[in-house]
Amino acid sequence: MALSVSALVLFGVMMIIFIRSGSIKWPHAIVATLFGFMLNQSTQLSKPIQDFLTSVANTLGKMTN
Repeated sequence: MALSVSALVLFGVMMIIFIRSGSIKWPHAIVATLFGFMLNQSTQLSKPIQDFLTSVANTLGKMTN
């Protein structure tokens, strides 16, 4: 659960920065989509996306140790 909350906060902050800078491009659209899926946990795709984000976080955690 802690990963979900921190990812949600991270995507939210990134979206605020992208919107204020006025430079929303395709990478930013991906972040916006992920942010939307994190907000709406009731979609069928939210579970695979959450699993992917968890595996990325675990991999990054193992690389830093």
